[in-house]
Amino acid sequence: PTHPSASQLLSFFIATMKSVIFAAAIASAAAFAPAQVGKTTTSLNAFESELGAQAPLGFWDPLGFLDRADQETFDRLRYVELKHG
Repeated sequence: PTHPSASQLLSFFIATMKSVIFAAAIASAAAFAPAQVGKTTTSLNAFESELGAQAPLGFWDPLGFLDRADQETFDRLRYVELKHG
């Protein structure tokens, strides 16, 4: 078996490194591209007028505790929040 020459190894190494650098550049550029965010509507619109809901978030429930809540549940959770902080 014949072994590749030093110039062949060097050209292979350069081509491989160019590919790695190109892939890294594409990946880093994609990290700064704006994300496509769609407008969603939820049942939380019922609580948009409550005290504490303010722009730009409006009524903020990141864990979804009130996804299926009625006004009584909301009032109870608000009472507990105010009592315990």
